[in-house]
Amino acid sequence: ARSANTIPTRGVDARAHHPTPRPALTYLLLNPGTMAATRAVLQVFEKYQKDRVAFVQTVAELATRPQNVEPMQSAGVMALLRPLLLDNVPSIQQSAAIALGRLANYSDHLAEAVVSNEILPQLVYSLSEQNRFYKQAAAFVLRAVAKHSPPLAQAVVDSGALDSLVQCLEEFDPGVKESAAWALGYVAGHNADLAATVVEAGAVPLLVLCVQEPELSLKRIAASSLSDIAKHTPEMAQAVVDAGAIAYLAPLIVSPDAKLKRQVCAALGQVAKHSVDLAEVVVEAEIFPNILMCLKDVDGFVRKHAATCIREVAKHTPELAQLIVSNGGVGALVDYVHESESNNRLPGIMALGYVAAFSETLATAVIASKGIAPLYAALVEEPEDHIKSASAWSLGQIGRHTPDHAKAVADAGALSKLVAVGANPRSSDDLKTKCVRSLRFIIEKLTDLRALDKTLQNRELPHEIVRYVVHQISKVLPNDPQGRHDFVVGGGLAACQALDAEAGTALKEYVDIIKSCYPEEIVQYYSPTYATQLLEKLEVTA
Repeated sequence: ARSANTIPTRGVDARAHHPTPRPALTYLLLNPGTMAATRAVLQVFEKYQKDRVAFVQTVAELATRPQNVEPMQSAGVMALLRPLLLDNVPSIQQSAAIALGRLANYSDHLAEAVVSNEILPQLVYSLSEQNRFYKQAAAFVLRAVAKHSPPLAQAVVDSGALDSLVQCLEEFDPGVKESAAWALGYVAGHNADLAATVVEAGAVPLLVLCVQEPELSLKRIAASSLSDIAKHTPEMAQAVVDAGAIAYLAPLIVSPDAKLKRQVCAALGQVAKHSVDLAEVVVEAEIFPNILMCLKDVDGFVRKHAATCIREVAKHTPELAQLIVSNGGVGALVDYVHESESNNRLPGIMALGYVAAFSETLATAVIASKGIAPLYAALVEEPEDHIKSASAWSLGQIGRHTPDHAKAVADAGALSKLVAVGANPRSSDDLKTKCVRSLRFIIEKLTDLRALDKTLQNRELPHEIVRYVVHQISKVLPNDPQGRHDFVVGGGLAACQALDAEAGTALKEYVDIIKSCYPEEIVQYYSPTYATQLLEKLEVTA
């Protein structure tokens, strides 16, 4: 006898295609009342399932609008969604996870509610058991919880999610990989300890593999996650380097996709910033001169991250700074600072300062590329004190080397602006300190008597800088006959004698040196008490 479940084969009787009905089906056919009862029961279950589907889909849709979030939370939506994560219908599980993710994404308060309702262990369990759509949704919830704060990210770690997320990086589906990489990046981004747990879970090599995948969105997220890991400590950056990430990230600088270039430039900068060795690894991947082209990119974030990466390379050694100069980097940075504004200007300003700080040759390269003008413009135009501070610092690094460097900065009008900004009561303490320090660096090398005279007569000149100006004048004046004449005519001698220089101080010594360069009659004529002395003589004569 042939089984009812046997697959018919060729050559059998046609009646074999109509196997004998099963006993249960025969029973139902012979008992119409039972069949009606079964249908009635099934309708109840079908209605329950449809209602569950409608509920989770509606909640997921409502969660997309912020004004609905608080009322749903007040109605106890978390407790209602939690059992649906274990529903026997996959679409209901997925919709419940999406709804929870959207709610957790809204605020840290709701993310804490996800944790307190013990939803994370269910999600972690399902990550290794369910289909790819649910895995994406579950990873989305974990990401939404982890993004808010280190304690919430730690709660994700404590739930055992990292191992499951790392396993998801090995999935075939790129959407699952992307969701997992995103969640891991949010966990690692908070602090070094959390980044270390991600590294220890074995995520870095798999993220490097994700960078090599053809899907652009997956490349972006993987590069971003590697950046979040590398940014904390040299050890974390070294872990990224050891996994071979730089060799795959560096070529992507020339990608036509702007969002990918943003993440790649950011990741390379986060690696390069920690040490000379790491910066050299980045440079050896031949990012120059391609990264300089990113400074002209139409995307503002690409330009900013590229400038940041160049800054992180430039700050380490004269050799790395020279490499940037040799590739035409200074001119590109000058154009970038000139064309940018606000916080986007900052990395370019600092990069120029780092390059100029190392040697007079490198500072000359900045001057030759007309780098002083945009730095001065930033000092004048930018409303934010931290950007002004960076500009003041960079100008000081350019002018600190030789008299020629100092004169170039002075000729741009930077000294008077540094004085004015430093004297402004609304300037921050850091900005005032940067201005005073840069003024000192420049003035200690300045030998242009006209610029020194003008600075001395600036009424806002900080008291601590006056001594340095007078000292420089006392060194220059004895050897400059024409300058001595101009100094008197311009009011410099009178200004020197008007200073409150107490006997026995260095300032008094410098003033006396200046006075010794002139005949006694001229010194007396330009002394603050000369008019009073004449009046006294007149009274005596009378």
